Amino acid sequence: MGGFFGVASKQDCVLELFYGVDYHSHLGTRRAGMASHGEDGFNRAIHNIQNSPFRTKFDKDVGEMKGTLGIGCISDFEPQPLIISSKLGSFAITTVGKVNNAEELVEKLYEGAHSHFQEMSNGQINMTELIAALICEKDTILEGIRYVQELVDGSMTLLVMTHKGIYAARDKYGRTPVVLGHKEDAYCVSFESHAYINLGYTDYKELGPCEIVYITPDKVEVLSEAREEMKMCSFLWVYYGYPTSGYEGVNVEEMRYRCGSMLAKRDGDSVQPDVVAGVPDSGIAHAIGYANESGIPYARPFIKYTPTWPRSFMPTNQQQRNLIAKMKLIPVQSLIKDKKLLLIDDSIVRGTQLRETTEFLYNSGAEEVHVRPACPPLLYGCKYLNFSRSKSELDLITRRVIREREGDNCPQEILDEYADPTTERYAQMLEDIRKQQNFTTLRYHRLDDLIASIGIEPCKLCTYCFNGKE
Repeated sequence: MGGFFGVASKQDCVLELFYGVDYHSHLGTRRAGMASHGEDGFNRAIHNIQNSPFRTKFDKDVGEMKGTLGIGCISDFEPQPLIISSKLGSFAITTVGKVNNAEELVEKLYEGAHSHFQEMSNGQINMTELIAALICEKDTILEGIRYVQELVDGSMTLLVMTHKGIYAARDKYGRTPVVLGHKEDAYCVSFESHAYINLGYTDYKELGPCEIVYITPDKVEVLSEAREEMKMCSFLWVYYGYPTSGYEGVNVEEMRYRCGSMLAKRDGDSVQPDVVAGVPDSGIAHAIGYANESGIPYARPFIKYTPTWPRSFMPTNQQQRNLIAKMKLIPVQSLIKDKKLLLIDDSIVRGTQLRETTEFLYNSGAEEVHVRPACPPLLYGCKYLNFSRSKSELDLITRRVIREREGDNCPQEILDEYADPTTERYAQMLEDIRKQQNFTTLRYHRLDDLIASIGIEPCKLCTYCFNGKE
């Protein structure tokens, strides 16, 4: 994933930029950056944040950078923002999204304009640099952004900062959010709506799908109107989003309460746990909703150790992620021993971390561990956002189970059955996962309940990772 923040102010804005970007630290694992523009032109700083938080790495830069315009980002992979010198003038750019047709677009640029790109250390091209090159194919930045929105297969939300203002563009189908805040003599733009509240801004506007605006300290000008069709990522509410944020008028924390409540209603009296617990952090609100609905006490039988592992995300290396996940959760023996626990996590992806969590609960004396993921089974790798950079859908526990049952080439109509909670195949898949993971019982959130938990029109939500529907 990734997050961004930008400011256009009549005063120096670097400190606000610093804190606004820092509020997005839950959205990325590898790189972070800030770019500003002031009397001395453009300034930029990029740092690796894999082993230390954003604030620590950029503390020195805040004292050295100056400017009344600024953009910054937390990024999973690419170093950004980039500063580009081009026929359109100099500009800084940062992006959030996924480009499925990158090779095709690169070849198009090679053939038409004889472009070249700097390779990153992994041999790949920086996608933000690719987007900048595509923008520069056109005669104006606005035309270039429109060109990108139409050309990219996947999604592309971006900020472009010139020496006069900031262009903000939401991706074609609104899969990720863009919100604006306002206070006297300043506007800001943010991925997360909570990022500017403590900086004195109030909500000004949420961009619609494909909408483009131009932001200066004095005003926000709509350059390209929003489109009606939207496919907002439903997983933002389940997992990625920070509890104090809201998307399309729906608060993340409240949605998770409703989600947990619906899980409890589906269970009814079928299970009788002693306590309900959420896997920190994103499972906690779902668990509170379940406890409130069911009347079963909420408890914290394990605590997340934050002094040295403060961040929600972890290294990209899966072996490191598994080890750190184990280190971060410390059991409370007296709340586990001889107890029947109902455990809610945001999702089951590979299954590795939740299986280890379950095992340490049993090893700490738990009598039963009932598991309730807060979203439906993940059957497809995300095509639109960098939710997962898995090389194969067989990284998903569901697809491994399906392969064991159906073989290597499972037809689409059979996969559709596995996505339908009313079918025998769906029930068989859940039972196989339950046995592999050593859960006492397993019930996933249903897709219809997830959509109801969010509360906006189903046609405006992307549910591809659950049912393969575009």
